[in-house]
Amino acid sequence: MQIYLDHSATTPPCAAAIAAAQRVMAEQWGNPSSIHHWGERAALVLETARLQVASLLNAEPERLLFTSGGTEADNLALLGVAQWFDQPRHLVSSQVEHSAIERSLQALEQRGWAVTRLPVDRAGRVSPADLAAAIRPETVLVSIIFAQSEVGTVQPIAELGAIARRAGVLFHTDAVQAVARVAVDLQTLPVDLLSLSSHKIYGVQGAGALWVRSGVSLWPQLVGGGQEGGLRSGTQALPAIAAFGAAAEQAAGSWVAEAARLRQLRDRLFDRLTGCPVLQPTGDRAHRLPHHASFCLRADHYGRSPLPSGRDLVRQLDRAGIGASSGSACNSGSLSPSPALLAMGYDPAEATAALRFSLGSSTTAEDIDWTAIALGQILDRLGVGGDRPAALAGSSR
Repeated sequence: MQIYLDHSATTPPCAAAIAAAQRVMAEQWGNPSSIHHWGERAALVLETARLQVASLLNAEPERLLFTSGGTEADNLALLGVAQWFDQPRHLVSSQVEHSAIERSLQALEQRGWAVTRLPVDRAGRVSPADLAAAIRPETVLVSIIFAQSEVGTVQPIAELGAIARRAGVLFHTDAVQAVARVAVDLQTLPVDLLSLSSHKIYGVQGAGALWVRSGVSLWPQLVGGGQEGGLRSGTQALPAIAAFGAAAEQAAGSWVAEAARLRQLRDRLFDRLTGCPVLQPTGDRAHRLPHHASFCLRADHYGRSPLPSGRDLVRQLDRAGIGASSGSACNSGSLSPSPALLAMGYDPAEATAALRFSLGSSTTAEDIDWTAIALGQILDRLGVGGDRPAALAGSSR
């Protein structure tokens, strides 16, 4: 039996998303910019999807721009704001951002921009007081991730956004991991720009979106035919966008109950692994994504050097039929220490020996129990397991 526990990397497309994509490819394949009948039908698909995704966020559909994914949305938010300024200014972010944000920040630093990366505590949380202290007269944008993909920590976005708003500074959040897992209401959150992605909410890969509050100006990063209000040129990927809309509509009616179910399973996994002495949970247990459990090995528990890497653990789990990751999917194949875990104060050896389980719609209690048993056996084989509790006992499924 196969157990997929890597939903933070990508989710399997739901039936509604697959059907929507297939319908567009078979029947509604026109160019939405064309003014004839085929184009009008495609344009209706596009605007229906825009309304569906915006409704999930309680947002105005006309302020939602479709992109190729979360990375492009993040790039457009940061670079699109920065490019309005003739002279370099100042940005504030954090030390635990996704690489799509971090590399955008690095690109701006090369152009002379000043960037303050806020520290985080051991649980991966940003201090609102640190943000308030970091804002300068020349600060034009704050970008803080909503929920960290490697350790599952949810930031105090409402409080952070309110600080930026009182200072007259734009606030962006990468909400790729948060949407349809925690409450995201853009009528109440003090957020000016928000990124999200289709394939994290059971849509298909290749579509994302950036929501831009009314009155916020962006400099386009792609120019051409002027699609998406002139802010993101290029013929829209209609099948992927239709699937995005269908997935968003399904999530709008189910995410609250599903989050509660996954939270119980997540806590069950934490409980099953509590007695494994070499494993230490990472992230914030209280302020955490409902589907997310993460760990790293303790460098000082047995004095074993080197510790197995997260990549080693993922490969061993894969052989047991379990899909997990060693952190962000963009970096999970790396043997380098996780920058997020280093920022949280972990030893470099521990930051290389990280493991993430992210649950989803197909996950059952039996999956959780077997995963705990299998991981215990793997740690034993690698020589780091130690005495295992009864919850990890067993040799077959």
